[in-house]
Amino acid sequence: MATAVTHRVDWSLLWQQRGFRYFFTAMFVSLFGSGMNFIGVSWYIMSATHSTVAVSWQVIVVTLPGLVVPFLGGVLIDRLDRRYLGVLLDLSRGVAVLAIAYIAWRGHLEIWHLYFMTLITGTGSAMYWANVNALVQEVVPPSQFTGANASVLVGVQSGMLLAGTFVGFFYDNMGIAGILLIDGLTYFVSAYCLYRLRSGYVSPRDHRQYPREYSESTDTASQALGSGENPEIAEAGTSLGIYAADMKEGFAYLRSQPVVLALGVTHAILMASVVSGNVVVVALANDVLHSGSRGFGFIEAGWAIGAIAGGLITSQLPQRVRLPLYVAAMVGLALGHLAVPFVTFLLGAAILQGCFGFFRALGGIVAQSSLMSIVPRHFMGRTQSAFAIIATVLQLAMSFSLGWLAQRFSIATGFFLLALMYAGATLSASRARAFLR
Repeated sequence: MATAVTHRVDWSLLWQQRGFRYFFTAMFVSLFGSGMNFIGVSWYIMSATHSTVAVSWQVIVVTLPGLVVPFLGGVLIDRLDRRYLGVLLDLSRGVAVLAIAYIAWRGHLEIWHLYFMTLITGTGSAMYWANVNALVQEVVPPSQFTGANASVLVGVQSGMLLAGTFVGFFYDNMGIAGILLIDGLTYFVSAYCLYRLRSGYVSPRDHRQYPREYSESTDTASQALGSGENPEIAEAGTSLGIYAADMKEGFAYLRSQPVVLALGVTHAILMASVVSGNVVVVALANDVLHSGSRGFGFIEAGWAIGAIAGGLITSQLPQRVRLPLYVAAMVGLALGHLAVPFVTFLLGAAILQGCFGFFRALGGIVAQSSLMSIVPRHFMGRTQSAFAIIATVLQLAMSFSLGWLAQRFSIATGFFLLALMYAGATLSASRARAFLR
């Protein structure tokens, strides 16, 4: 069994990588816009409908494409240049967001417009983040995987921090149209940064000795070449076979790697709970704290500060303490969410969210850097996509359940369900630690 190798981070070595500097900037700018979008749209829907179920539908819509897209996305990520794929996904989402911003500016915005925009951006995101995690392997030295993941998380959460800090001000002065305009423009900045990351076309499968190795799925194309038939037509006829072979190969790899499964399942539970948890956090800010959009942004800023601190600290932790703290972080998330409903003042809620951000950063960095050290480059896209599907299923179920429980019973019931999910993540993290140890 392969084992994860982690190192203390050499920040100077990491930032000497020109490609990584562009990559970090793309993540920072993109998440600043996405954070503004998510907080602003969530608050707009809550204000317009006064329904946690309506807010949960936003989370469900952004998550729904993750049930389908990763099946195709995982294969594409492992076959196409990941830089070009990221640029294409950024540009398509930017156009969609700007179109809805124009509708809002003209005064014709309806809730279904926001759901439709969220569906488009969710479709892109279902492939984008698996692609990004795979792309990190290509732009940094293997010894700096932990630092790369920590830096990406710091960039993402710094963008979210600024978004949480300013979203209330922008929302009160520019409305939802201004929020969407800012988000749409950030996608184009992110696409430019990814384009400048490096030059030329780089295939994830360039490690192979021959570009067209023999397999049953490509045998027909080989026969066509030998008989003088059109090879392009022959390749098109076997594309489904190639796709199926890639999927089968990916599933076989996961079945043979229990440590990868344990790490991935823990991370999937973590991501699903974090995203779906916003359903009850919005309700907490509105119904319990009565703090308005600025208070909601303040709570989100607390999360981002904790995540940034977690990213910086985790990158410097010695190997012997990372895995025990990985499990302890899941325990902290489970216990913390039992306490959230009983905190009735804004500062206390923000401090708790800061702790959750810290735990999420620690768990995410340890899991992702371990996966990058274990999973071969040409399997990373399919591996990330498989766990994205698990996260999507959990997120859909959680989003609807949290919205229904909060509206039918109480907000506390929703937070108790989140605590139960994090308890499951604790068990999975303990299993991963046992394998890695």
